[in-house]
Amino acid sequence: MKIRIVLFAALAVLIISTGAFGGIPSGTVTFNIQPSVLENSKDARLWMPYPLSDEYQLISNVQVSGNYNVSGVYKDPDSGAVYYYAEWNPVKAQPFLVMSFHVELKDRKVVNMKDSKEPVPVIIKKDLESTEWVPSKDFKDIAKKITRGKKSILQKARAVYDWTIENTYRDPDVKGCGLALPGRTLNEQKGGGKCADISAVYVSIARAAGIPARDVYGIRLADPRSGNITSEFHCWAEFYLPGTGWVPVDPADVRKMMLVHDLELKDADDWREFFWGGDDLFRIVLETDARGVTFQPKQDGQALNYFMYPFAQIDGETLNYFDPKNFVYSVSFEKD
Repeated sequence: MKIRIVLFAALAVLIISTGAFGGIPSGTVTFNIQPSVLENSKDARLWMPYPLSDEYQLISNVQVSGNYNVSGVYKDPDSGAVYYYAEWNPVKAQPFLVMSFHVELKDRKVVNMKDSKEPVPVIIKKDLESTEWVPSKDFKDIAKKITRGKKSILQKARAVYDWTIENTYRDPDVKGCGLALPGRTLNEQKGGGKCADISAVYVSIARAAGIPARDVYGIRLADPRSGNITSEFHCWAEFYLPGTGWVPVDPADVRKMMLVHDLELKDADDWREFFWGGDDLFRIVLETDARGVTFQPKQDGQALNYFMYPFAQIDGETLNYFDPKNFVYSVSFEKD
């Protein structure tokens, strides 16, 4: 069974016609997924992020194949998550699915941030809300202290960015990208975590300070180089600046670079500036703002805190997406 989907949004067509992409290596990303089943397993279900084009990435030639007997592309209306669903019911053989897509990238960097001081658009106001998944109401007091004396969204966003860097650290013992529970990260872990944890801290405090903010979930293309990128899943954050739009910030990668290069805060200014308003160029977005996801068809159990990894259930039991070796899945990138 094979489904071939060629996806060109209106924006993507405009990008092609204006030649906006180029200069940054492009290539093909491939997900190979074989949900781990037992001899007596009856039902296997898989949900995985379905990448879309935006102003910084052009996704084309999406191809999906496998031995599933039900499949489709869906969107969760609440979180906005777009995903591919596949089902093996009954399980007759080892389930497998292969998804590949071509990606062309543009430098995901906002250089000139202009704060128009205009009101936040109505469509963006949902990213000011406190939710079960982004509990900004719990951070009102700390947000007030962090942004004292700051008047604009831009000033406040930078203050929260600096505070997050200075009050978190990368904990290499955390599995995967972490749990994205900001209260746990700051209180129980004393600021320690991985990218999902640290980004969730930024987003929650930013919203508490009146800054529209959201989590972004993706995967790095490494150098970029051809090869296995299964361990390159990554999360970062964005805040909305009237007059500019969404601005990427990555306090988690500042802390990662500090760990990699054995730097103290006083020696990390270059990295702090590098990840303010941009990133390392070679990453793609898989999902944006995908928090509290209830899939369709619905998964067993509660909503998913954040959606970035392939998510599978065998007879209603969730496979550990932090453990790709035993799940089983892999992701590769082949440079053009």
